[in-house]
This record gives sequence, C-alpha cells and structure tokens, in this order.
Amino acid sequence: MKPEEILSEALRVLREGGTILYPTDTVWGLGCDATNPKAVARIFEIKQRADSKSLVLLACDLDMVAKYVREIPSIAVDLVEVNDAPMTIIYPGAIAGAPGAEEGDRWHLAALAVAEDGSVGIRIPLMEWCRQLVYKLGRPLVSTSANISGEPTPKRFSEIPQEIKDAVDFVVPPSVDTDSTGKASQILKVGLGGEIEIIRK
Repeated sequence: MKPEEILSEALRVLREGGTILYPTDTVWGLGCDATNPKAVARIFEIKQRADSKSLVLLACDLDMVAKYVREIPSIAVDLVEVNDAPMTIIYPGAIAGAPGAEEGDRWHLAALAVAEDGSVGIRIPLMEWCRQLVYKLGRPLVSTSANISGEPTPKRFSEIPQEIKDAVDFVVPPSVDTDSTGKASQILKVGLGGEIEIIRK
C-alpha cells in the first residue's frame, strides 16, 4: 500500500469505531478515536488492562488540546513551544462524556480515556505521519503501548505479540515506522497555577 492509502484506510477504520496498531514517535501503539466510548473500551479489552488506569492521547496541536480540556495552563504552552523530544503533558479538567455512555460525542472525550481525577495525558507527536493522522481524524487519538498489560513494552514492530496484531481492526504496515524511537515519552503533570510535577523523565 502507498502511504496515502495506508493513511486513508487507518482513518476509515478509526471513523467507523475500530482500533488500529500504528507507529508513533515513541513506540508502536494501539489507537482509536478517543471520543468513542466503545472503541476506547475495546482498547482496554485488547490490553487486558483495568479500566481504572489512564491512557495517553495524541493531539495534532494545542488548538485541538484546547477543545478537550477546560483550560490550558500557560506553563503547558511554554513547554510545548520549546519541546524537541516526545513529551506527554497531563492536563487538569478534561472535557469528558458521562461514564458508561455508549454513544460518543466528538466534543467530549470518552470517560475511560480520562483519569479518575479528571485529568488527561496528551502528547503532540513529533512524527509527521502521526500528526497527519490525528489532524485528518479531527479529534484526539488514543495512544497506548501495544502490549498486554503487565508485559514488556515492545520497542519495535517485530516484538509486538501476535495476539495484539490479531485483535485490532487494522495494522499499519511497519514500512512507515521511520521515526519511532522505541523510548517512552517524558511525562509532566501541570497545574493551573503553573505547577509542574515530573512523572517520568
């Protein structure tokens, strides 16, 4: 498949509420439309992960982030502007749908995509392919490592369990895996008053 065909097929699956296995600027991830409750629940099923654990989402830019959190702390804007490495920011005040809702609303994150304290972790990927995917989708994309919960995170496509590959609706061919570093992103939690907590360096 040509790159544009791969992108088109990934978008079709995501828009129809499906799940994908795809490369990010860190590691290979499991993804779905973060506003679709059923799709997000399916990600937890694939990973065999407790739904009390939060997920990381991808957004194409801060404008998209602003649609899904009540307020972007100014410190987060500064961090994004100077960032040159994969960085996930945990924002307070995620805008989420009602817990247990089956139907999605593109202007509300699925309840399972948000942490119990109402915060949400979002990364703006450095990888152009990922940014294009999220931009064309028009809403945040779930990005959680492609492994069974508790098992090692696969750093390359060849390390992803066949069980995971078989469970998703579309697998992005590894030929587009050009910028994945194989390393997890830095995680920072920010507060509205400018507080910063380093969760992972």
